[in-house]
Amino acid sequence: MEPSGLDDLLIEAVFTAGAHIGSVYVLDGSRQVLQMEASIGLPATIARSWARVRTSDHAPISVAVRERRLVWLRDRVALARRFPAVALALPYHFAMAFSPISSGGAVWGGFALGWPTGAESSLTQRRLRLIEDVCARMGLVLRQASEQGRPIVPGPLPRILDQVHAVRPGQPAGLTALACLDCLPEGYCHLDAQARVTLVTAPAARLLDADPAEMIGQRLCKALPWLDDPLHEDHYRAAVVSHQVTRFIARHPSGRHLSVECHPGVPGVTLRITPVAERHAPAGDGQGNPPLIGLHEMLHLATCLAQAVTAQDVVDLVADHVLPVTGAQALAILSWENGRMRVAASRGYSQEGIERFNGRPVVHALPWVPGYQWDRPSFYGTWPEFRRTFPTAVRVDGMSAFALLPLAASGQSIGTCVLAYERPHRFEDGERAMFTALGGLIAQAFERAWLYDNKHQLAESLQARLLPSDLPEIPGLDLAARYLPTTPGMDIGGDFYDVIRLDDTVAAAVIGDVQGHDMTAAALMGQVRTAIRATATAAASCGEVLSHANRLMTELAPDRFTSCLYLKLDLAAHTMCLANAGHLPPLLSTPGAATRILDDHPGLLLGIDPDTEYVTAEAPLPPGSVLALYTDGLIEQPGLDLGEAITGLAAGFTPGRDQPLPELAESLIQPAVLGGRTDDTAILLLRSTP
Repeated sequence: MEPSGLDDLLIEAVFTAGAHIGSVYVLDGSRQVLQMEASIGLPATIARSWARVRTSDHAPISVAVRERRLVWLRDRVALARRFPAVALALPYHFAMAFSPISSGGAVWGGFALGWPTGAESSLTQRRLRLIEDVCARMGLVLRQASEQGRPIVPGPLPRILDQVHAVRPGQPAGLTALACLDCLPEGYCHLDAQARVTLVTAPAARLLDADPAEMIGQRLCKALPWLDDPLHEDHYRAAVVSHQVTRFIARHPSGRHLSVECHPGVPGVTLRITPVAERHAPAGDGQGNPPLIGLHEMLHLATCLAQAVTAQDVVDLVADHVLPVTGAQALAILSWENGRMRVAASRGYSQEGIERFNGRPVVHALPWVPGYQWDRPSFYGTWPEFRRTFPTAVRVDGMSAFALLPLAASGQSIGTCVLAYERPHRFEDGERAMFTALGGLIAQAFERAWLYDNKHQLAESLQARLLPSDLPEIPGLDLAARYLPTTPGMDIGGDFYDVIRLDDTVAAAVIGDVQGHDMTAAALMGQVRTAIRATATAAASCGEVLSHANRLMTELAPDRFTSCLYLKLDLAAHTMCLANAGHLPPLLSTPGAATRILDDHPGLLLGIDPDTEYVTAEAPLPPGSVLALYTDGLIEQPGLDLGEAITGLAAGFTPGRDQPLPELAESLIQPAVLGGRTDDTAILLLRSTP
């Protein structure tokens, strides 16, 4: 069904309520995401930033839909108090009302109206009734469309409505208005909801030194690239969203300065353009330096950085927002360990360049060089200037100019952010101020990432040291093992495995998984592995080994459980015995037979009942047989039954007679390498040889 019914209702609501912003959201098929179907009065760039909002997000439209109630925010202060992240991304003066769109007892989407701050200190009963009526009518449109099998499905980007075409004055009146404007000394230019030029007066064309025919229908920044400045864009957005007049001064390529006033309408903006006397013109660098990051971009970057987890996340976000508008070609975050530099993350530097950084002694500034302070940003416009301060520095990838932004946590230096330019660059006062603010944002985000990375590396190092570094050489037995840590962003796990040589013809193998994903799980895993090694003797049965480990577990960590599988292999008699404490069953592939799942007599997890006894089962182990021991990270998938997953693994487990076990282990673990993992994965393969 065409969404024209929603469009008409949206335009009607905006004008009837005296609002200047309106948006309609539709729930997607999963009912977890709100997609903006159409908007009026919002700049296209902002509308696209909020095109998809999850119902679980802490955002006004999400709360309205999730809790089925109206959310009223009278001003920017109210927005900042209740939704601080949203206020950072939208630092403008406006009041907003958000309401769910319901019909037939179901919620179909959300609706938003906005007014200039001060125009609406509170919602009147008349406007409340208007919102309720519009939402009910919108809900009916969406419900009927769904019942007819033609639901309204928003596109990837919201449609920005422009109702000017519906109320366009007659052609004679339009020509008369243009003629009147052409008589005024200042220039006028109108931009529609998409920031496209719809009208240019003759004085404006002269001041802009542009052909109106080439401007009409084009976005202003495309028609006049010298106006494509984030600072100018931010003034335009502030005028539209806050519905207040804003002003900025732009520099024409000829050197002239123009004053541009943004007068908002619904929709679009009218620009009033006047020349600026040279004595009132702002100081410029005249070097063609790139524009600075505007307030909107800086605050949006701050919001994004709050969600960064790793150092590379920080670099990627900063690079996406900063490099395009500063003209820098490379970005890196350097930290140091034991007096040596380490590249924590980078963008734009070559791999060879990164390798030249890594491991080098920390570069120190000469103490007598004036101006350098380790805790403040420093700027070097040329390579010789940089070398005068850091004489031992190595030039990487031919970079010529640098901004060094110190990163500190609790008064302690934890690194430096380096922005590099391929050519000499003059850092003006405004740019230095912007980089200083940027350094503060990066430092906060990097501190969180730095702490996370250090914690994760420590846990991984602990777990790696608790696992066997090498498998023993045992006559009559081939071995291979693989361990795959969990996906970055998750905590450490407690998977473990081991192979123990008991005598010349007897060996034991163990694999297990301690409950939890933290340092405690990793440490407990080491204790369980040590306890099993201490109990495993040629005389002890498999059940006795697990019973001893179980009693120890209930004493060490009564609130933690561990799955464990223990096998003892008699390589001379070609037999084996095993006991299972709630672990996944092993697979046994014998020559000339289908792979078996050895799931007989599984017992309780270790750590539940100290008096639990574990049954020992026996099975033949013909020469050439291959055993596969594994943890759940290998087979678990969302929505897949565990039994089906084990059966599927067994069906595909067909080792070749001469296939090397390391190659087989790699083929088994490869799907887990390629896919996202929510748990560690361990595999232990054993082959009985003649």
